[in-house]
Amino acid sequence: MKGLLVVLALFAGVFGKETFEGHQVLRITPIHEEQINLLKELSEQDHLLLDFWAEPIHESLPVDVRVPFHSLQAIRAFLGYHEIQYDIMIQDVQDLLDEEQHEMMRSRVLQPRTSDEYDYASYHTFSEITNFMDMLVQENPNFVSKLVIGKSYEGRPLNVLKFSTGANHPGIWIDTGIHAREWVTPASGTWFAKKIVTDYGHNANLTAILDKFDIFLEIVTNPDGFQYTHSSNRMWRKTRKPNPGSICAGVDANRNWDIGFGGAGSSNNPCSETYRGPSAHSEPEVKAIVDFVKSHGNLKAFVSIHSYSQMLLYPYGYTKTPCKDEAELYELAKKAVTDLKSLYGTSYKYGSIINVIYQASGGTIDWTYNEGIKYSYTFELRDTGRYGFLLPANQIIPTAEETWLALMAIMEHTKNNPY
Repeated sequence: MKGLLVVLALFAGVFGKETFEGHQVLRITPIHEEQINLLKELSEQDHLLLDFWAEPIHESLPVDVRVPFHSLQAIRAFLGYHEIQYDIMIQDVQDLLDEEQHEMMRSRVLQPRTSDEYDYASYHTFSEITNFMDMLVQENPNFVSKLVIGKSYEGRPLNVLKFSTGANHPGIWIDTGIHAREWVTPASGTWFAKKIVTDYGHNANLTAILDKFDIFLEIVTNPDGFQYTHSSNRMWRKTRKPNPGSICAGVDANRNWDIGFGGAGSSNNPCSETYRGPSAHSEPEVKAIVDFVKSHGNLKAFVSIHSYSQMLLYPYGYTKTPCKDEAELYELAKKAVTDLKSLYGTSYKYGSIINVIYQASGGTIDWTYNEGIKYSYTFELRDTGRYGFLLPANQIIPTAEETWLALMAIMEHTKNNPY
């Protein structure tokens, strides 16, 4: 049945965007291990074309899954027969996508000529974000520069904004958009970039950070996948490089790092959303960051931003063995989520990846931590599942604003605790 996946993908590529009329997102609530195992078996039924937004791991975590219209009757019958509880989180996925597109078209009525005119409350394409980055550099040539650290598989530049006062400082890295469909993360990234420019010289805390550190911000870490979510399939997660011998393209760029590579929490199936790739660092989007980290040699913090679930996580994800800085990373995470909550009351869980979510091998921040970057964190931004990957645009700025408070806590701690 995997062939059906390819037929649908080709149809979407020839005739336009894949549509999701009648698709629903269900939140399934397993209550014991047997139900978890049933859901795992369900996830392997390729003919149902289920898209698990939150995987069946253990009974303390709900399972979110997008169910195509043609599979709804079968899934409801399956859940009812096994007495597995569920709720409908999204009644019709296409309704949300239509609203999202309407908002994007509205924001394009006037093309921004400056970064002040850019619409931070709307979602944007890769080219629009690239234009924004260029405007920011042109407006602040002595403070902001754009580095191209490599190219994606399809040849798109891997752009990184560098914020620097000119000295050869240690670095703080932030990336967004490594998973293509997590649109709120690059949207937040553009807001962060403008915030840095606006606050430097006016906000004492940020000014003190930038007087000692350079900040590197990669807003669209997976440009091929991100472009594909705009042109063909809004729900695409992975990169876009073909997999030899398989009908399915792409790799999960957050399972492709050389730390526990190939272990539990990643897949060897190229059609899986968590496919790890043929080898560690096989994806050019990942290899570019690896090379940058190693060539820079003095990054002190590394923050990779995802959505959704409202969590702040630190290593490890691939092993239950606590990292040696567990106590400090825990206390800093606690401070960061407290600061985040102070703005709008948004609650975050925090802790090590394996303890808060699940085991995930080959992840970004496990690798950066083992490379000596102590303050390695992953955010999972809003929300907790009401909208999931389809967070309405009116939540972009509040999400960015509250996340910025947590980022500031991490950056200030990094500045005050050199190692």
